[in-house]
Amino acid sequence: MNFLNTTRLAVVKRTPALAGKIRYVFKYFFLLGLCSVYLPGPLFAASPETKLADTSWGFWFRSQISQHPDVIAAKERMHAALSMADSLDQPLYNPELDTEYEREGRDNNFRLGLSQTLDWWGKRGAQKQQATYGRAVARQAFDLAVQQKSAEALQAVVDWNSAREEGELAREQEEQLETLFTLVKSRQQSGDLGQVDVELTFLGLSQKLNDVAQAQARFRQAEARLQELLPDWSSAWTKIPEDLWTIGERKNVDQWVDEHSAVATARAAWEVMKKAADLARLKGKAEPTVGLNGGKSSGDTVVGVTILIPLNVRNNFSAEARAARQEALAAEANYRSVWRKQQAAIRASTATLGEYQKRYQRWQTLMQGRGESSGNLLEKQWHSGDMSTTEYLLALQQRTEGLVAGIELHTQFQLARIEWLLQTGQMENALMQVKR
Repeated sequence: MNFLNTTRLAVVKRTPALAGKIRYVFKYFFLLGLCSVYLPGPLFAASPETKLADTSWGFWFRSQISQHPDVIAAKERMHAALSMADSLDQPLYNPELDTEYEREGRDNNFRLGLSQTLDWWGKRGAQKQQATYGRAVARQAFDLAVQQKSAEALQAVVDWNSAREEGELAREQEEQLETLFTLVKSRQQSGDLGQVDVELTFLGLSQKLNDVAQAQARFRQAEARLQELLPDWSSAWTKIPEDLWTIGERKNVDQWVDEHSAVATARAAWEVMKKAADLARLKGKAEPTVGLNGGKSSGDTVVGVTILIPLNVRNNFSAEARAARQEALAAEANYRSVWRKQQAAIRASTATLGEYQKRYQRWQTLMQGRGESSGNLLEKQWHSGDMSTTEYLLALQQRTEGLVAGIELHTQFQLARIEWLLQTGQMENALMQVKR
């Protein structure tokens, strides 16, 4: 023991710099531990702003959509369809076990047999192809449901922002008219204005109170709808990133149509029905069942082979085959109908988006800096007496209508963009590309 201590001291004495560093590191971790125990948590924990910065808006939005009950139900329906497709991949026929026992005098007779129906006409191959197209139908239907729910939620966010902006504008106008009403009454008492000016201002204020009430009601309704669609929605996620409103790459309309989930679903459903028609046709062809059995009969060993061939004489299943073929023709017609409707929807949404984008950009150019300056100018004109109270109230109403028109143009442009993303099938891609 003394020898070990002497050795340790000798090592320490030979490396005094290393010993000092060890003591320094020990003190550092000791102080850090005290700080983590006694200092408040926010000094070490990430702030909500940091957490928000680490998660893009598109990622958060898609995670919210995935939690919605409608999307969960669509996912379970997809899984059910995929499981049904898996069942179609299985062999058509299971082997059958046949046993027989009888007492004949002093002899115990028994027989044990095994039989198997053969897939003579290749029904399983057609059924596996049907399963492949069935999986495509399930996945495309789920993708379409997610895109539709995403579009619905985005529209709710746009409506909420629009209602909020209109509500703020209405409250601003209400405060302005209340101030005006007070000034008009004061000037009326001093003889500067008449009773007509007071009455006109009172009527304008009354109308604005109704506008504010309607705007607030619409805002609350939009907020309730948003909370239903996005479970973890909060004011931190109200502003949709500008990346989503950027017009992306344009493709040929027919290419958009072919890639759309609704069209792909209808096309896959048509293929499923064609394979179902093939199976119905093959059902009319008899398939043999081969069996092998053995046992004892009167003390002798018995071995036998059986072949069973159904005779489709009374019913050749031609009606079922004809019905399946007609269903396939109906599925083909439905696919072509969906294709044409989707083509028209893409063209219409593209044209609508272009019109609203052009008009909204024009409105932005016209209103640069004029929203606030026009209000100040009108107020100065009224105070200086260059504008009557009637003219001032009319001008304020026109200014309000112009600002509301801008909000509506912006809202309609965003809604048109959402509709375009939905009709072209680019909703998920656009959300994934949102940077913030």
